[in-house]
Amino acid sequence: MKRTILFAATVFTVATTAHAGELSDIQEQSKLLREQNQALTKRIADLERRQRKLEAQPAKQPAVAARPAIPGDSMAADYAAYKAEYKKAPVNDSLTWNGITLYGLVDMGVTYQNHGAPLSSTAGLGLNYLISKNSNGSYFGVGGNALSSSFVGLKGNVELTEGLNGVFNLQTGFNPWSAKLSDGLGSIVQNNGLAIGQQNTFADSAKDGQAFNVAAYAGLSSPVYGTLTYGRQSALTSDGVANYDPMGNSGAFSLIGFQGATGGGGATENRIFDNSFKYAVNVGPFRAAAEAQLRAGFGGATGNAFQGQIGADYAGLSVDAIFSHVEDAITSAPLPVGTLLPATLINPGNGFVAGTVSDNTSVMLLAKYAIGPVKILGGYEHMQFANPKNALLAGNSIVGGYTLGTVNNTNFTTDKTLQVFWGGVKYAVRPDVDLSVAYYHEMQNSFQSGAVNVGGVCTTSAFAQCSGQLDAVSFVVDYRFAKRFDAYAGIMWSQVSNGLSNGFLQRSSIDPTVGLRFQF
Repeated sequence: MKRTILFAATVFTVATTAHAGELSDIQEQSKLLREQNQALTKRIADLERRQRKLEAQPAKQPAVAARPAIPGDSMAADYAAYKAEYKKAPVNDSLTWNGITLYGLVDMGVTYQNHGAPLSSTAGLGLNYLISKNSNGSYFGVGGNALSSSFVGLKGNVELTEGLNGVFNLQTGFNPWSAKLSDGLGSIVQNNGLAIGQQNTFADSAKDGQAFNVAAYAGLSSPVYGTLTYGRQSALTSDGVANYDPMGNSGAFSLIGFQGATGGGGATENRIFDNSFKYAVNVGPFRAAAEAQLRAGFGGATGNAFQGQIGADYAGLSVDAIFSHVEDAITSAPLPVGTLLPATLINPGNGFVAGTVSDNTSVMLLAKYAIGPVKILGGYEHMQFANPKNALLAGNSIVGGYTLGTVNNTNFTTDKTLQVFWGGVKYAVRPDVDLSVAYYHEMQNSFQSGAVNVGGVCTTSAFAQCSGQLDAVSFVVDYRFAKRFDAYAGIMWSQVSNGLSNGFLQRSSIDPTVGLRFQF
């Protein structure tokens, strides 16, 4: 019986190989594994039926002395051998078909905040995990998207010719507690005209209710010449935060994950670029990348953006430097209480917001070092804000189809400088358990003019333009208890002072949070 099966398997393999030239290596391996699994499953089912039939028959007494058992003559042994072989066979359980993959992640948990704001159904993180202006009363309840933002996506990597593949990615972020698409500007619109003590959670964001609010791009990829893509895609500075943050760009445990200005080169709405070209290439241990967003016309407020990156890997050490310049960067906020919009603003789009406009230039320096189970990660970004050369107008359309109701083009008569430092350690206690600890520090210069300055500097919280500081410390344990599931528990303490605390109801916050993630 084994010889027959082995012969059949050999014929099957030869027949499959005859057509292998028509498929890529990955497709061939995937098809072969699927067909092997199907054949083994069918064979096991047949053997089980035969075994049940034999067991149902009464045992016959031998008329002569029993002969020694012949290998392969026992149905039970044959069945056991095949079952063992079936269990050892690799199983391809990814949702991939012809190079196209469906993938995603869902993150839900429970959190407590001593100073927070009510849960938002639309804001991408739902809660003020970091101390924010409207953080005030305590909160206990749902804490979604704490360790990772939930999303679903469809991506492809298909061979076009030898050494050249077509690639694409479509990804949408959503809020699992409300089943709504992540919509930061939508959460801002909901708080228009409300006093700070009446506001729920809101957050400026690049994800603003678009069908594909995280990614929608396509391009070409070569292992020799690099990858060129066009569409809606993450900024190089955003990739830098994701790759070098000890907390992995977490919303609940990372200052630079919650606060998108670092990843956006100064403005959260620039963490993802529309209408952009992105090119990345690796040459030995070195890498380089460039990205450009082109200005939108016909009343659109999207400005030109240019970013460049160089990096290298050596003996466990990775380093990168990223330069960024963004024109007409917009920071959005709710319209203040009592705002009267001009009668000429008759088309709100998805809603009106207040916008502060600037031309931003930044330099980001990144490093991480891996030694055994320990990874040390850190970074620094210097961001410079200047008044825009191309002033925007009320009524201009911005990201996500929202509209500028009021505009401030003159907030940075003296350039603002914002600096962010961070560092931390990630330790793999076991292959399935990680411990992470991190520290973040943000500070701005004094760019307020007038008599409030003492020696050219003001440090009071009475003006948002005075120098200020924001600090955060966090700790997380992550346990991957199953192939696609992990559980986590963590806490972040954050505190704001001086100019950065202007208008804040409280100055500090803690957010102990536990949660569960499912990835596919």
